[in-house]
Amino acid sequence: MNHSLRIPSRWRFAARLAAAFGLAAAVTVTGLPAVETAQAAGPPVSAKLKPGSGKRCDTRNGMPPAAKTPADSGFPDNLTGPIHKDRALPKNFEFDLPGQAYDGLQTPTAAEKNKALSQVPGNPEKNVAAWKKIADASGKPADRAMEIYARYFANKEGLNFRHWFDKRYIRNQVNNHKGSGFERQLVRDYKLIGPDWLCEVTVELFDQNGEKVGERRYDAYNKAKKEFNEFKSNSKLTAKQLANDRVVARSMSDHTFRYTGAKKFTAGQAKHIADLERDVRNMRGGKTGQVRGNQRMYNPVPKTTPIRGYSDHQRWFAPACQTGTRTMAAGANTCGTRGPANERALSSGKTLEEAKRFQRDANRLDPRGTLPRGGPGGVDFTTLELRYVGGLGKGKGMSYSMKSDQMPDPDNNPGFGGEVRMQLSSDALFTWLALTPEKFWVNLNPDQPNKVMDAKFGKTDAGRVLLEADLEMKHDFSEAVNPDKHPGAKRYWDTAPRRDGMPCFPGVRMWIEPKPAQVREEDGGIHILDAPLKVSTQWLDVDYTVPGSTECTDLSDAEKKAIERSIATNVMPLVEERVNTDRDYADLRAVYTARVAAEYIRQQDAKKPTDFRAIIDSNDVTPWTLRDPNKDWTREQVWNRYMDSIKKGIEWFELKYGGKVYNQGVGGVDFSKQPKRNIPKAQFEAENRDLGNTVTNSRKSDDASYRDLDTVYLGAGPADEGSGEDPGGDPTPTPTPSDPGKPTDPPSSPAPDPTTPGDHGTPAPPGNRPDPDGDLADTGSSAPVGLIAGAAAALAVAGGTLMWWMRRRRGTVQE
Repeated sequence: MNHSLRIPSRWRFAARLAAAFGLAAAVTVTGLPAVETAQAAGPPVSAKLKPGSGKRCDTRNGMPPAAKTPADSGFPDNLTGPIHKDRALPKNFEFDLPGQAYDGLQTPTAAEKNKALSQVPGNPEKNVAAWKKIADASGKPADRAMEIYARYFANKEGLNFRHWFDKRYIRNQVNNHKGSGFERQLVRDYKLIGPDWLCEVTVELFDQNGEKVGERRYDAYNKAKKEFNEFKSNSKLTAKQLANDRVVARSMSDHTFRYTGAKKFTAGQAKHIADLERDVRNMRGGKTGQVRGNQRMYNPVPKTTPIRGYSDHQRWFAPACQTGTRTMAAGANTCGTRGPANERALSSGKTLEEAKRFQRDANRLDPRGTLPRGGPGGVDFTTLELRYVGGLGKGKGMSYSMKSDQMPDPDNNPGFGGEVRMQLSSDALFTWLALTPEKFWVNLNPDQPNKVMDAKFGKTDAGRVLLEADLEMKHDFSEAVNPDKHPGAKRYWDTAPRRDGMPCFPGVRMWIEPKPAQVREEDGGIHILDAPLKVSTQWLDVDYTVPGSTECTDLSDAEKKAIERSIATNVMPLVEERVNTDRDYADLRAVYTARVAAEYIRQQDAKKPTDFRAIIDSNDVTPWTLRDPNKDWTREQVWNRYMDSIKKGIEWFELKYGGKVYNQGVGGVDFSKQPKRNIPKAQFEAENRDLGNTVTNSRKSDDASYRDLDTVYLGAGPADEGSGEDPGGDPTPTPTPSDPGKPTDPPSSPAPDPTTPGDHGTPAPPGNRPDPDGDLADTGSSAPVGLIAGAAAALAVAGGTLMWWMRRRRGTVQE
């Protein structure tokens, strides 16, 4: 936990002492970081409890003084190990964070700068104090905004305003209030009351000459048990504190130590506790139980009241804010959503290098352990997926919750890119709603350069993700049929039909489609528990060939079926596993969970109007077209890369049946259907204990624990849920559907030029409208849309292509 800033204990000159007081005031007032001052004396070697330090925990935390300490006061012990893990469900604790209400402030203008510096010109610190007095007296947000600007100009680090506001001003408020809120909660929950319990106790540290060289402050101390307690809302222990604890343990041999965390102790933190227990045990002749940990899951909930005109909202997942212009006025507004998901995403670095800087900076300013678990880089944003939507209704917008893995080593490898990831999920949701389901397909087939994907779908990032995943799947399939790498592939080649001693290449098409999503509709929302994807395969004959290629052209239907079954059994499980787990398909999984959510919104809107009605089936994707860094992406680029891979090869291997070399490529993605299975309530509660509370907490806490798993839920929603979104001006309304019925047929066009792939008249197979009874399995076409009429790519062609290419390279082919 963070402690109030203290003047260093030892200064050589009175001038330094005066400077220290001036610096401390500047830190407190302007939000400068704490500054550690090097000590001229040696390292600490002994410790002693500071006389008179500490205050009773009960009265310090607003409770009446207890006459005596209860018998059940304090933390439980684990008799089998150093860390006790409380299995109770996560609990909330609150702390004040008023500054967050001003997150819509922009970099001050010249006029605002002049006004902010006007109270005490030439003296930034006194100027801040003057503005604070004015704001406290008036209670006007405009005066508080000037105080914030005054603090910014008093800062000496040269940071830009946004960086200073997020990582100095708000960070210091969190440090000052969050630790106190956690302490207050622990005092109540564990009855740290009565005369035995003191909070904020100081131990003084001395060097070998008996000169004081520092202090170690503990959050709580039990006088009767002689136990020092450290409270960490993020369960992170620092090396400096642990080093001082070893000094204290050596000098005060009858004292023990306990560390209580509000989050799961990582393997590294658990090792710190175990190592300290080992060292202290050795100091004390083998006596055990000298160092203990206590893990009890809590969610920190900042108390912030948004202020119209000063608080920022994001357009993510906010139907009232989606406009054809794609832009809105910069600065504070009330159109959109607020919540921890937005804040964590916006504060993450855009690159790994930036994320590392943010992580180092945050750790330096967090002596009290008040950062969310893992700090700003603790979220693996590549795994961020939409897992809950609710709060729908006319004038209500939508609330949502995202699920993500935690980064295993955030200090060295922090997560980054949260803003891009949030935008992708949000854009995908609106794309799935705006376009009718028969457009949700992509197709790479050398026979069909004019049927790569729907023209409008091809202008969106959701479409881009599907087509890139299609090509990636071809590459993975090419690798998966390499018999030198995978036993299943060898089984295929050993058992495949043969011609002239050579096994026949598997001429199959393959495509990605949804498996039934596991969901639970409850309390006006839907929990998306699992959204697995399936890779399907089927034999397909194509016309496209490369000069010089050889292939099995006389296969019987029985042989084709045998190849199809063998590939499905021996090769496809590996490809499907990659699609569902590999980082290369993370974007695909993110847009698919948004697809599940979109179908739920469609169903709810069919029953009763929501704010999404004007968007649904409008076939207008103008607000969600391709964004940087993919603004110039085209489907033609991917088709050209696909054809290039056929001609040049993706994966090479020599079969043991004659030395011939093969390359392969296949593909297709079809999201026209979105089947779901709404699991029973009893199963949901048994398998997802406390998930409902976690989702609710995720819209209030930036560190919402789901039990003690290595996952985090981050949510957001309209600032005043249920009161309706205020568009904050007059944003351009979302276009209404031009035709609420079936889509029109595409215009006719001349025969396409195979060298310039495009839509050339997008195929529009018949598609069903969403079934009003809510059966998601019936949305879209009853057949793999976009794959009718040979809409998948040919595997056999690619095999022959590489044989021809190798002939040109080697001159001959070994027979």
